[in-house]
This record gives sequence, C-alpha cells and structure tokens, in this order.
Amino acid sequence: MSVKTERITILSTPDFKAYLSREAKKEGVSVSQLVRKRCENATPTHDEELLWQLVAEVRSSTKKAKKSLDRGIEDAERVLAELRAP
Repeated sequence: MSVKTERITILSTPDFKAYLSREAKKEGVSVSQLVRKRCENATPTHDEELLWQLVAEVRSSTKKAKKSLDRGIEDAERVLAELRAP
C-alpha cells in the first residue's frame, strides 16, 4: 500500500459535504477513505451501463441523421439550381 502524500481540494455545496460525511460515518471511515474507496473500486451500475449504451446509440443516430440531412440539403440545392437554370 502506497503512502498518501498528495492533497486534493474540491469545492462542493454544504448538502454534498453533509452527504459525504453521512456516507463515511455509515461505513466507519473518513471522508477521504470513502472517496478513495468508491473511486478506486468503482464499477458501473446496471443503470450506468444502460445510460452509456443509450449515449452511444444517440451519437450514432445523430451522426446518421446529420449525413442524411446533408444529403437532403445537397439534393434540394441541386433541384433549386436546375429550376433557376435558363
């Protein structure tokens, strides 16, 4: 186990600080230990996994929609150019 020598300072709301203190007290550890424990052993929950899948699908769909819109705009501009031609 390595010695903890680095300090990290974060700002939070009073409510969040109170939440961290309550959680640490429940687990019988310091707030620092709680944060380290939860960050180092963090495994995504089922809901988080679903959310990441949804984000990936939205990104993919957005990319496809943009391509489709770009093609539609190109087609519309081509038709307009043909209609304006003498």
